[in-house]
Amino acid sequence: MGLLWSKAKSGILPAAAIRQMFDKSFIAAPNTPDSDQIQPASLDLRLGKRAWRVRASFLPGPEAKVMDKLEDLILHEIDLQKGAVLETGCVYIVELQESLSLPENLAATTNPKSSTGRIDVFTRVITNNGSAFDRVEAGYDGALYAEISPRTFPVLVREGSRLSQIRFRLGDPLISDETLEHIHRDRTLISGGNEVIGGGVQLSIDLMGSGKGGLIGYRAKRHTGVIDVDAKAAQDPLDFWEPIYNRGKASIILDPNEFYILVSQEAVHVPPEYAAEMVPFDPLVGEFRVHYAGFFDPGFGHEKIGGGGSRAVLEVRSHEVPFIVEHGQTVGRLVYEHMTEPPQTLYGEGIGSNYQGQALKLSKHFRALAE
Repeated sequence: MGLLWSKAKSGILPAAAIRQMFDKSFIAAPNTPDSDQIQPASLDLRLGKRAWRVRASFLPGPEAKVMDKLEDLILHEIDLQKGAVLETGCVYIVELQESLSLPENLAATTNPKSSTGRIDVFTRVITNNGSAFDRVEAGYDGALYAEISPRTFPVLVREGSRLSQIRFRLGDPLISDETLEHIHRDRTLISGGNEVIGGGVQLSIDLMGSGKGGLIGYRAKRHTGVIDVDAKAAQDPLDFWEPIYNRGKASIILDPNEFYILVSQEAVHVPPEYAAEMVPFDPLVGEFRVHYAGFFDPGFGHEKIGGGGSRAVLEVRSHEVPFIVEHGQTVGRLVYEHMTEPPQTLYGEGIGSNYQGQALKLSKHFRALAE
């Protein structure tokens, strides 16, 4: 059987092609893939058996492998087979189960999973001879490693935990603004809010909610208990979060180095033929970072499978100074890319998709907040 993408000029590989990559040994792992590990346009990456606490983050650079750099930075080794708590403010390197042997025309990018970003776990993937985080060069042959640094909550992880995801890219499938305008007219990529296209589909922040007294976001608490990254609906949200309500002002002051969960005004739609990724709007518009976890799979917000009205949850952290964010302020943008072909199963179609049809929502680790 020929490669599913052999005749495609460019595009993001769908789930069927990712399965074929395992069959062809372009992706290798000691354990068979989990039943829900392959998503419509991405693959979850599993933690391996060993982790190391290190003194500092690093990139190996073009002349070195990750393990070579680790030798001078390791504080201690951690066995993940029985589980281990990763502490806030510390940096860890974890070998991943999946390794790659990519063909010369196939590259990849990685990102934290949505549930990882929503608990403020900073994670990014490193390759041997890598000069950038979260980038896998075309033709890469070697191991993958995750750098993990919990920022607000300590987390319990174990061998097989999935904090990052990878998306495989053939050529340059990025869609221009002019083409996005046409797609938006035909397929409605965003609705509500500002509905602006420029550098991708722009997203603005909703600080009105349902009106005065309505819930508009969450601010993370400090000095909490541990979050088990593999346990769904196991935590009371009020043990970890302070709800933020509309008090009559359509603005919020972001305190330095605090973590917030907010939501976009716009409902987002990713048609089956496309994939999307959230990127920062512009570092010059404010001293804050929005959205750690950026992949939006084909079918997100697709009305025919119950996703109409799905909004983008924003993971927001201010930096050095307090910063006022106003209702309707543009804070991020979605860039869209072609798929090599639509996936057979879309986001939300019975594949463990946790955020289809979402509005303001915490990660899967928390029980629903009582009204």
